[in-house]
Amino acid sequence: MRIRRKPWARPELAEWENCIDVPAENRGKWHSVFKNDAPLMIELGCGKGGFISKLAVAHPETNFIAVDIKSEMLGLAMRNIKREYAAANREVDNVYIFSQEIMLINKVFSAEDKCDRIYINFCNPWPKTHDHKKRLTHNNQLMQYREFLKDGGEIRFKTDNDDLFLSSKRYFTECGFELTYVTEDLHNSGFDDNIETEHEKMFSEQGIPIKFLIAKKLTVNPFEIEASDVENKASQLENDADQPQNMNKN
Repeated sequence: MRIRRKPWARPELAEWENCIDVPAENRGKWHSVFKNDAPLMIELGCGKGGFISKLAVAHPETNFIAVDIKSEMLGLAMRNIKREYAAANREVDNVYIFSQEIMLINKVFSAEDKCDRIYINFCNPWPKTHDHKKRLTHNNQLMQYREFLKDGGEIRFKTDNDDLFLSSKRYFTECGFELTYVTEDLHNSGFDDNIETEHEKMFSEQGIPIKFLIAKKLTVNPFEIEASDVENKASQLENDADQPQNMNKN
């Protein structure tokens, strides 16, 4: 998404204590930044912060980190977070934001920073084949996330793009994740634990169904999975009917 330059963004972010200027300094120590042992959840590519601001204020028992590469986006996210917390008469005490190239996310998170959940909402689909490795759900990225996502932790992914969603189902399977929920029409699926993002609202108003999945990290080493098993699972996913599925009913 292109966004106009906002001269106020960097100065305001620099003054806000909940914006981390050098996130790499906290690598391996993020739980100490929050000064508690609450569950940690991360949004990768937070954009204007409409999603994380509502999610974080609604869950004071959980810690949140929101990441985006653009300071203009982070500036808008900061203002949205402040607005939501002010409306709730609360201090911003459970969410931090910072700028980071997500392709290099392992520079700021390590195995010691175990998080419970990662959110990826409407990332760039990078439709050209030679750009697929830039996708935030590509195998290269998922293997980085595995390092700091706890065993049994989950990734929640939303997109409007059919090809990205189809490919992502395969990526997750190849990298040792179990798809516990899949739907190609989120708003008509009956799934009720959803916060609408800015992009989600825009696409829905255009009549574009929202694709959504929950992927749980398994303890299996993806490199030990037989290639034929991966291909069979991927093929099965591609042939699934276009119906919401809750594949883990326990």
